[in-house]
Amino acid sequence: MTALGLSDELLGAFMPVVVYWVYSGMYMAFGSCDNYRLHPKQEEDEKNLVSKRTVIKGVLLIQFLQVTAAILLYMVIGGNDAGASAAQPSSFIVIARQFIVAMVVLDTYQYFLHRYIHHNKFLYRHLHSRHHRLVVPYTFGAIYNHPLEAFIFDTVGGALAFVVSGMSPRASIFFFSFGTIKSVDDHCGILLPGNPFHFFFRNNTAFHDLHHQLYGGKYNFSQPFFVMWDRILGTYMPYSLEKRGGGFQLRPGKTCKDN
Repeated sequence: MTALGLSDELLGAFMPVVVYWVYSGMYMAFGSCDNYRLHPKQEEDEKNLVSKRTVIKGVLLIQFLQVTAAILLYMVIGGNDAGASAAQPSSFIVIARQFIVAMVVLDTYQYFLHRYIHHNKFLYRHLHSRHHRLVVPYTFGAIYNHPLEAFIFDTVGGALAFVVSGMSPRASIFFFSFGTIKSVDDHCGILLPGNPFHFFFRNNTAFHDLHHQLYGGKYNFSQPFFVMWDRILGTYMPYSLEKRGGGFQLRPGKTCKDN
């Protein structure tokens, strides 16, 4: 049990949901941030093919399903808190190693699935196209997907990362909360100065925003942490950022092939 009186398993299931809405709300509290946007604010309504009300409803459904799946996963394989004991002086090193393994596993799984689902016309049309209704991404639309895709992509991918890395439920609270913050930030469409995600990760807001544009659908499949598979397999699209009146203009670094 934790200091909050909740088990690590329950916190591991519910904390990413709380973090998702709190971190999204922080960006909304910043205001329009017009001088740091990749797209003018009004384009969220003009270019996107789905209303924000529908996005919120879709995200809440996905989070309900993900919490349910996480609780079941912990019940089956997550009851042992090994590796998280305060009696282990090397636990920080162990957890750091588990985080790196989990990040690589999740990135690998999601890159190849993400790329495949873009090239399979049936799966793209019936599943992944829902996420790309957000041509201009914003924070609380980060996990707006078809529920089946959300299960295969995020729930199964997260379970693999959890199992292969060997992390405990307590460690998973921090890992999946961090992954949630990273996903929300990647979809925020705002390049705030001093954002550590933009400094430490090449896979960031601008990188993923390019993928959401009509010319970028065959590039930048990596998520949520690194860009290694895009670079290795030739799907990395370099880009430049130019200052425009009231924000930034994202320009691809080479001619994109037609989708």
